[in-house]
Amino acid sequence: MSASTDVKDMSRLLKLAKKFNCFYVSGFNSSECKPFIVEGYQVGLIRPDVMKQLIYFPEVFHITAGCVELNPAFRDYQERSVKIDEVLREFRCKDTFVTLKGWRDECFEVKTGFNTQSLLKMDRSATCLFGIQNYGISINGFVKHPEKGHCLWFQKRSSTKQTWPGKWDSMVSGGLSVGHGILETANKEAMEEASVPPILLQNLINVGCVSFYFESERGLFPNTEFVFDLELPVEFVPENADGEVESFEILPVSKCIEKMLADDFKTTSAPVVLDFLIRHGVLTAENEPGYLNIIELLHVPLQTIYGRYHNEVRENGIAINSA
Repeated sequence: MSASTDVKDMSRLLKLAKKFNCFYVSGFNSSECKPFIVEGYQVGLIRPDVMKQLIYFPEVFHITAGCVELNPAFRDYQERSVKIDEVLREFRCKDTFVTLKGWRDECFEVKTGFNTQSLLKMDRSATCLFGIQNYGISINGFVKHPEKGHCLWFQKRSSTKQTWPGKWDSMVSGGLSVGHGILETANKEAMEEASVPPILLQNLINVGCVSFYFESERGLFPNTEFVFDLELPVEFVPENADGEVESFEILPVSKCIEKMLADDFKTTSAPVVLDFLIRHGVLTAENEPGYLNIIELLHVPLQTIYGRYHNEVRENGIAINSA
């Protein structure tokens, strides 16, 4: 089958899955990007446009033919974090990268894997410059309506949000910042974004995760979302409490596909909705031709891709042998 026929016959949902995995599908195997190495392990991936700026900081970043390495002379979490932060703040002052306009003063951990020790912290707005794995939570707030069946709540993000302003999104979502756990973040975001009371949060069910590798003009986004389902009473109506949500809308699951495919829906929230529709039997192998491919693209193996040991033997911080 020709490539043109493949594209023509591809389902709209499979196209969407490839869209939120655009880097994994088309850019990951490119030789243009280089691994970002910290303490001998790959923790990220860096595009050429970022490398061009890192060259001006040779005391912080060692750029070779094979990788970009944080100076191994920085021996602990605090020192690495400080050195990276100094460079990022200089970039921010010079408006070097558009993503830093969304500086949060909120940091994400930089690790080889989710359960490994953190090597440093970095402002969340900057992690995409280094292709650092991001972790977050998403909550599917749903209702079993007596007449309409399963219905799903969505939020419209505030027009003042640093990212995806004014776009439709899952009912509740948020990143895992330094010092906060998964369930803790889920509860906090549910109360702040949707005013879900503690008694209803007792129904929160951890249903797994989705992972994908997105790219935009801002950078690279290898994201893992810990997903929760939350069954809500028919009479419950979410209300925002932190100023980050413009409005909410509830839809029968039969209308969620068109909602998700619309241009005003946040691309990187589509995996969570797709996962919900698959788990609840709305999307099946019988009614969706791209079903198996979509499932694969909801679980990109980020933990395997990253965390590899960069095979160089070092002596006093100097590479003396390469595999």
